[in-house]
Amino acid sequence: MRTATCLFLPALAALLLLTACGSGQPGSLGPDVTGPASRPAVTAPSVDGVRITSVTLPSGTPAASPGPDGFSVHPDPLPDRVSGVSAAYEVTNDGTAALTYTVLFAFTTDTGEVMASREETVRSVGAGATVGGTVRLGELVPGASPVTRVKVARVTRVPAGEAPPASGQCPPSGIRLSADQGDAAMGLRVVGLHLENCGTRAYALDGYPLLELLDEDLSPVEGVRIVRGSGGISTGTGFDEPARPLVLKPGESAVSGLMWRNTTEDGAPVDVPYVRVRAERGADAVTVTPHLDLGTTGKLAVRAWARPPQ
Repeated sequence: MRTATCLFLPALAALLLLTACGSGQPGSLGPDVTGPASRPAVTAPSVDGVRITSVTLPSGTPAASPGPDGFSVHPDPLPDRVSGVSAAYEVTNDGTAALTYTVLFAFTTDTGEVMASREETVRSVGAGATVGGTVRLGELVPGASPVTRVKVARVTRVPAGEAPPASGQCPPSGIRLSADQGDAAMGLRVVGLHLENCGTRAYALDGYPLLELLDEDLSPVEGVRIVRGSGGISTGTGFDEPARPLVLKPGESAVSGLMWRNTTEDGAPVDVPYVRVRAERGADAVTVTPHLDLGTTGKLAVRAWARPPQ
């Protein structure tokens, strides 16, 4: 199942150069070339298990010059009734447990300028399995430059049983937990945690979410101190508000947050791409992808659960 959602682990981009071939000489395409639609195979390295296998260009897309990556495909133009650009892709799980992947695709010009990005979530890819899908560009804004390339810009993957639920879905626990895109200012970083009671019974909270910091291999990250409250990182943020008992009726929600500074001084900086979150002790875990660039501070602040501001 794939849904359009947003996450944050940067990855080396696998760039695919889309060079059209027309009815005349191969490797060239004029604006008035016609021919059958084509979705040629692509040979390119994968990015964290994700690779683009074929591409489709609309009729009249200008030819692109060779790119530095050396990978190119030659799609024929599409019939006039078809518009837009799409790319077929495969996700291969080489691990030993089922994973849910979130992939950011970038649609760019010949010079690499990103015209649009699309995000796809591929859920529950079994160990050793390969799952295919198609990402579609859709409509571009008027006046946008032609898209001639597609690349895999970012991949995140979490245990399938710990993935945030799809939009509109309520997990069996009746509690939906997610992280937002965060906010940054002058080295201060804040990411919000959001908990919604989507079930049919009241849900009681009293305290702070429980956190486990994970690296790219989903293994625990050592050497980071998690503090309750602001921990002196910044004042006036609401992180020092004390924990209070909450009872969330169905449809009600609560918020928490993570705060840190990405100051880099002596020592190696610490990056935390994944955070396993439990609303409270004994609750089901949800792994979110805020990508904490902690610098060398070695400290992460967590805020108590509270009702969202009115």
